[in-house]
Amino acid sequence: MGEKRKIELEYLLKTSLKVFENMLFTPSGLAEWFAEDVNVKDDVYNFHWDGSDEKARLLGKKQGQFIKWQWLKDEEEGLDTYFQMECTVDSMTKALVLNVTDFADEEDYDEIKMLWESAINELKRVLGA
Repeated sequence: MGEKRKIELEYLLKTSLKVFENMLFTPSGLAEWFAEDVNVKDDVYNFHWDGSDEKARLLGKKQGQFIKWQWLKDEEEGLDTYFQMECTVDSMTKALVLNVTDFADEEDYDEIKMLWESAINELKRVLGA
């Protein structure tokens, strides 16, 4: 397994930070757009998609700013990878900007980017943004 390539994506969302925070910082909010179901025990999130489960350790979060995880399989392999969603409010336009950072193997890079595009499109649909 080689080194993973960093993915950085930016999205403009037409919603308030208060509404968005619920979608990002709660298991029920994440289950509305990111995964079919999300359960948390201690600092480990279990994301469920299409009959499979992926677990990630919460590395950090700050309400209204960011949440950051590392997949347990990457942690076990000693990889210095993570996935993070960070939100900022543009001071001029008051628009909410979501920055996504993730890592993918070279052969999975385009697929992972498409999965994020799909997830963010679902988020926009749920938010009505």
